[in-house]
Amino acid sequence: MFLPMLRVASLALVLSSGVQAAEIVMHPVDVTDYKSVFGQVQSRDVTPARARIGGTLISRAVEEGSSVKAGDVIAVVGDEKLGLQMQALDAQIAAVGSQLGNAKTEFERAQSLLPRGFTTKAAYDQAKTNVDVLTHQLEATKAQRAVVMQQSSEGQVLAPKAGRVLTTPVIPGAVVMAGETVARIAAGGFFVRLSLPERHAAALAVGTPVSVGARGLDPANATASANLRKGRIVKVYPEIEGGRVAADAEIDALGDFFVGERVQVLIPVAKRQAFVVPRAAVATRAGVDYLQVSRNGATVSIAVIVAPLPGPDDRVEVLSGLVDGDKVITP
Repeated sequence: MFLPMLRVASLALVLSSGVQAAEIVMHPVDVTDYKSVFGQVQSRDVTPARARIGGTLISRAVEEGSSVKAGDVIAVVGDEKLGLQMQALDAQIAAVGSQLGNAKTEFERAQSLLPRGFTTKAAYDQAKTNVDVLTHQLEATKAQRAVVMQQSSEGQVLAPKAGRVLTTPVIPGAVVMAGETVARIAAGGFFVRLSLPERHAAALAVGTPVSVGARGLDPANATASANLRKGRIVKVYPEIEGGRVAADAEIDALGDFFVGERVQVLIPVAKRQAFVVPRAAVATRAGVDYLQVSRNGATVSIAVIVAPLPGPDDRVEVLSGLVDGDKVITP
């Protein structure tokens, strides 16, 4: 279905002698034919939020449709083995700390006895070596404990980007593996994916303006002028599949749409010449549309065929009944 829209209008307005009426000198003007197609709302990026460790999903803070920010904790994965490892390392740290305390006491004793000749240099060196060995062993055990603590903190599943949660395939209580997807997040904004017949491929170009209708598939409501949202083509795919060409359009304020929702889109595909008059100039009697036209100094009422023009202006296209130079009388 093609919908015409006024593009350039050069109408000469001539006021008549009376204050109540005006004359419009008719000349063909450029109008653009629009193709009405269905587009599908898509997310620019769909990124998974993955578990960094294996274990049991303890809790989940989001549901389908939840909005998240980058870095938000969306779920917590717990592993009981990490807690047991932490207890074992704490015990090792305490044991090594006690051994280190005794070794330091022995070293201090050897250090005081060596100058007086009550101990040997070998015993002094042995005491010093024991202190060094236990000190390094304590540091290594603390490092192992830090690794386990880091693994425990990685049990928090973080949102990689800001966006909306599409799916949550894992429920609390389920066992998850490291790298398993806990939630899928639509991020990076939304756009409309279009698919047009191959014959309109030449009319598509980056920057081409488009209009998107309101939510819902009712044509009468979706393409109403007050419900149209403006946008433009940002990408045209170079491959044609099944006789159709795909393109992406950025539209203002698509954040409240569902990902995958279908909307009507008006795309300019051709230009032509046509007569355009204000809707108020058309009078309808017995189902027939009439225009008051001044020809050769006389005012006549002629039957015309009109078609609506989508857009903010209340104008219609006259398909038949007018010729170039006619003066249409408007109220």
